[in-house]
Amino acid sequence: MAELTGKHALVTGGGTGIGLAIAQALADAGAEVTITGRRIEVLEQVAQDNPRLHPLVMDVTNEASVKAGFETARAANGPITIHVANAGIAEGRTVPKTSLDFWRRTMATNLDGAFLTMRAALEDMEAAGWGRMIAISSIAGVRGLKGGAAYSASKHGLIGLIRAMSEDYMRSHLTFNAICPGYVDTPIVSRNIDIIADKTGASADEALKMMTSQNRHKRLIAPAEIGAAALWLCLPGSDSVNGQTIEISGGQV
Repeated sequence: MAELTGKHALVTGGGTGIGLAIAQALADAGAEVTITGRRIEVLEQVAQDNPRLHPLVMDVTNEASVKAGFETARAANGPITIHVANAGIAEGRTVPKTSLDFWRRTMATNLDGAFLTMRAALEDMEAAGWGRMIAISSIAGVRGLKGGAAYSASKHGLIGLIRAMSEDYMRSHLTFNAICPGYVDTPIVSRNIDIIADKTGASADEALKMMTSQNRHKRLIAPAEIGAAALWLCLPGSDSVNGQTIEISGGQV
């Protein structure tokens, strides 16, 4: 399958978890894929066996870093017409325990970072007259997450941004969609198991069940499932899917 041959995609947070799964799916379909993150050693390690993955250090919270990163990626592999805004942080705190610094750090990565990279990607998409913009939100972006006010607010905001941009570019050949996963089998979940266990005194198995219980089918979602959904949004036949929230959580949210 090489439907995306000649396309250049940029995936933020592309070195691990959901971002890596999406990057690999796009590369398998023929795209050249720039994967970004803050740790070059992680990016280089996952890219070493795939010539279509191109590592690039970029901090999505820094406007100058985003601008320079897109310029470097564009110079190396051509215009960017597929962009996946995936970089994010997930940490739960109730509102009384949420400091302003924590709130701002969450928003800087999950919402400001997506805004900066999506804005940067628009230049090439508009020039090409074709583009696919995908934001990785969360089921917390459509229903709210108990004990995760800042995270939920950032993911709700991301969906609002996608919906507004889809309206701005309606009747063009650019589409804007959000994927909203439940709990996915990634390093973030592994870290959250330790956090939950530490805070509640639960065992690791009990902490895992607390998360999987939020998925309607009561199991973790494989990263490749999210990769397959993102790939579909970039392939022929998905042209009329625009401004949507695609919920992947094992059932109705």
